[in-house]
Amino acid sequence: MDQLFKVELPNGETITYRKRDGGEKPLLLIHGNMTSSKHWDVLMEKADPSLHLIAIDLRGFGGSSYHRRIQSIKDFSDDVKLFVDQLGLKQFSLMGWSTGGAVAMQFVADYPGYVDRLILLASASTRGYPFFHTKEDGMPDFRKRLKTIEEIEADIGKTIPVQTAYDKKDRLFLKSMWNNVIYTKNQPDEKRYEQYIDDMLTQRNLADVYHALNIFNISNQSNGVTMGTNQAKDIDVPVLVLRGDRDLVVTKEMTEEIMEDLGENAKFVELVDCGHSPLIDDLNQLLRHVETFLQV
Repeated sequence: MDQLFKVELPNGETITYRKRDGGEKPLLLIHGNMTSSKHWDVLMEKADPSLHLIAIDLRGFGGSSYHRRIQSIKDFSDDVKLFVDQLGLKQFSLMGWSTGGAVAMQFVADYPGYVDRLILLASASTRGYPFFHTKEDGMPDFRKRLKTIEEIEADIGKTIPVQTAYDKKDRLFLKSMWNNVIYTKNQPDEKRYEQYIDDMLTQRNLADVYHALNIFNISNQSNGVTMGTNQAKDIDVPVLVLRGDRDLVVTKEMTEEIMEDLGENAKFVELVDCGHSPLIDDLNQLLRHVETFLQV
């Protein structure tokens, strides 16, 4: 399952992916920021054998190319559309984690008929993920929202420190960051963790992803930077919304926005004693809810 496969898209990008064959129920997995298909490995190893699993590397992550800069979450989801068409994949379930949740929602809204069930794991809101100016003491200034890609690139709170760690291959910084924000309960085993750090260092689009998240908005209202496209109403498949009760990345309020905007199609389940990576914190609990929802 650690083998990378490759697909050439009509738009000139090359997309790599991992897969687990053998099942009859296709489930497409979309990773979050600072990760790739690699980070789904524990789920792909343990998920019910009836599931045919495909985990994509979004443009600019993992083994995928990054010939053209993305400017929006829709750029990612349009890549996903070209990808599934190349694979001849139809009538599949879709699971997006964090940034991947936004990509998954945009895909389902834009391309009806492909996805039968949608799972949002620790997902960015239907109204995006806000980025704020950084005050002199290093804390975010919640009164001043960043608005442009140039402001995102110049941000001393998130973008510059993480990009610097990427450029210098500062594994200690990246590990410390994840331990403080994401792996606050459990950590991957040492070998797997080192592979995850290797994987983080493949990202070539950090500021672009931050900006895309900041302006993403499929609600029917403004998020402070952009007016919503009102596409949340076009997501008419059953949706399972999952968030760990200890998540330090995606707030309870963001999840409440998702539930409000998706309405009766969405069901929320709180993952007990889990942070932003239930994959590592409590895989069995995560799989229990996912597999029940997928009726496997």
